[in-house]
Amino acid sequence: MKNIFFLLLLASSTFVAQTSTDLFDKANAAYKETKYQEAIDLYIQIEEQNLVSSTLYYNLGNCYYKLNKVANTIYYYEKALLLNPLNSDARNNLEFAKRMTIDRIEELPKSFSQRLEINYIQKFSYNQWALITVICSFLTAFLFLLFYFSRASHKKRAYFLSSVLLLILCVVSTTITYNQYHSSTNTKFAIIFASKVVVKNAPTDTASEIFTLHEGTKINVLDAVDTWKKIRLVDGKIGWISADALKEI
Repeated sequence: MKNIFFLLLLASSTFVAQTSTDLFDKANAAYKETKYQEAIDLYIQIEEQNLVSSTLYYNLGNCYYKLNKVANTIYYYEKALLLNPLNSDARNNLEFAKRMTIDRIEELPKSFSQRLEINYIQKFSYNQWALITVICSFLTAFLFLLFYFSRASHKKRAYFLSSVLLLILCVVSTTITYNQYHSSTNTKFAIIFASKVVVKNAPTDTASEIFTLHEGTKINVLDAVDTWKKIRLVDGKIGWISADALKEI
């Protein structure tokens, strides 16, 4: 019975993989034939199977870009970068897509540490930093063993110094991994999908209007009260909008 169950599980997994591959190929073919909505429908079927990837979201962003759907374009490019920050194609296309938006919001000046984090640390996801940590751990242990069993004094010195440096790198990468994970799980971003939405100073219909936002603008979601979301822009402005107006990345 166990063997039969294993074979059935393997067969079903193979079938799903083949199905998703076929869907992906058909979607790519539809895109080449400029059948963008058909390609979107096929890509969405793959997404509904939870077989997501940076490439899948990148392709969806390309389809929506061809259809001039600003919010969806930016939304999927952002999701592609969330899975793979090194996806340069998605990053470049995202810059073009942002030119389609109405809102022009100036970012607050960043400190040296913030620029360092954006330009270098955030280039890798927390999964990639975790992999770096594991590799450093193995190399540290390996070099320490070489130090322990080596007889030559100059080799022992070299192995010891190398293991110490890798240990320091391991600690640093572990810290970065934790911070990246904590940031990704506690920081929520969203894209405005409403063509135009009024931002208020409180989560009520009678609250005062402070400014307006338009389709495609990226925001930071800070809090939620009933059907309202508290948001912050890159220029530091804070307000409340209807939850129906946005879609979290």
